Amino acid sequence: MDWSAVALSLRLAAATTIVLLAIGLPLASWLALSGRRGRWAVDALVALPLVLPPTVLGYYVLVMLGPRSPIGRAFETLTGSPIVFSFSGLLVASVLYSLPFAVQPFAAAFAAVDRTLIETAWCLGASRLRTFTRIVVPLARPGIIAGAVLTFAHTVGEFGVVLMVGGNLPGVTRTVSISIYDDVQALDYARAGRTAALLLAFSFVVLALTYRLQRRSGRAWPIAS
Repeated sequence: MDWSAVALSLRLAAATTIVLLAIGLPLASWLALSGRRGRWAVDALVALPLVLPPTVLGYYVLVMLGPRSPIGRAFETLTGSPIVFSFSGLLVASVLYSLPFAVQPFAAAFAAVDRTLIETAWCLGASRLRTFTRIVVPLARPGIIAGAVLTFAHTVGEFGVVLMVGGNLPGVTRTVSISIYDDVQALDYARAGRTAALLLAFSFVVLALTYRLQRRSGRAWPIAS
């Protein structure tokens, strides 16, 4: 088993989850609690990675981050190395690809919070930020945990997007799913089977934990697949 690939996948999953908690919670709050028009377009944009082939998303990420793009040139000027075929490139691709797995459970949990409690807090003089952090987030905690867990698990198993953006560099961009692919190509089915069994067990534990959180909260969140 390629433990360096396992470690890289766990590191990437943890970083992706942290980033999506930072940007996904405000976005999900706006989608669930805002009454503004045009939310349907943002909802569709967030859910796009669910129906878009990973190779298509990976291609556009490559174009966006490539050495000829403004972002790619700026990153290379600042760091001295290209963003594609690096861990930073993998992180950007993973955040985009896992976005709906975080935002959809977050938004569903926020939408289930009693609106009366939010409006009462506003009437008592609480700011929107204080209401969000002291009332909405605690009441939506099971949904937030579910979204974070799904994001982590989904990132661990990513293949197409990370292969397109990061390639297959041992110790740099080779994730556990790419390691399984390499083992199969090398006809090392025993090693591929051990790694696949590890991912299977991990995925089962993640889904069991997520459904247990749903039962305890009495709510159902959309679990993208």
